[in-house]
Amino acid sequence: MKEFPPLPLPTLRLRTGTPADLPRLAALLTEVHPDLPVAVETLERRAARRSPGEPFECQLVEHEGRLLGMAEVRVPSDEDHPGWLNVEFATLEPALAPVLLTLAEALAQSQGAHTLITTVLDSWWEKLLYEERGYHEHDRMWPSTLDLTALDFSRFAGQEAKARASGVVLRPLSSFGIFDEAGQRRLHRLWSAVERDIPSAVPLSEWSFETWQRHVLPGLEGREGGLWLAEAPGGDWVGLTGLYEPIPSRPGTLHNDLTGVRPEWRGHSLGLALKLAAARAALERGFTHVRTSNHSLNLPMLAINDALGFVRKTARIILMKKVGEENPGGSDR
Repeated sequence: MKEFPPLPLPTLRLRTGTPADLPRLAALLTEVHPDLPVAVETLERRAARRSPGEPFECQLVEHEGRLLGMAEVRVPSDEDHPGWLNVEFATLEPALAPVLLTLAEALAQSQGAHTLITTVLDSWWEKLLYEERGYHEHDRMWPSTLDLTALDFSRFAGQEAKARASGVVLRPLSSFGIFDEAGQRRLHRLWSAVERDIPSAVPLSEWSFETWQRHVLPGLEGREGGLWLAEAPGGDWVGLTGLYEPIPSRPGTLHNDLTGVRPEWRGHSLGLALKLAAARAALERGFTHVRTSNHSLNLPMLAINDALGFVRKTARIILMKKVGEENPGGSDR
């Protein structure tokens, strides 16, 4: 039986969260940090993509039926390495914060974690508590937003002409017809190759085909023109950009998931051209803004986004804490 740290008041109630709690949890997270609102659809999407048996637990703290805080442990979305787990707490009562963090850490260690990570904005008060508990900066991400209605496509006519001169054709995934398992595996290979090349503090873990299906395919369903591919003269897919998933808490806004080009095809402005093609399609679909987030070490992509007019927001800091010995073994992502 798990032992939880004592709550500071006997009137507080600790219980395990359920899917029925997601609306209240989304409201809590938004109230705690209005600068980063969370929609219930986002939490539902995350839950639906969780694999059977995947480490996860959420504990809620209530007082007379009012939700005051949460402590959660889950598999990180990108840093999905063996023994790494994401810990998170949120509360409207700062006095509860140390207890909730202790609880989240205990949950993670009960799941076999030896490395804890969490993500905070550089301006959040929680960052100091994490640092006091031994967390240090592992990586830094730059969130940014692009106003599509202000994007002057004519400024990039030269780069788009350069991309066309390479012989590469930019096409939406939907133009390739039926997206069967063979096509999915083909896209998964390209996706994995692009992710392996992203400059970051440590190499991103690679999703298995089945995990990739669970995380990516639901976002593609019914969203024509959201994912664009660069097709080389021989028919190989050599680049992609994903601009297909709406952000529920930000109407009219799409999340730019992944953009990249295979090394042998770089130098032809294909990354920029892919982003422009996806931006045109997004405008035609009625979207007005794009949000993305890039590793601070990914200077080439940051340069492309700066040129397009993305406006950087407060940095997202990925904090890390070692709590045990690392065991050898590969990721099953």
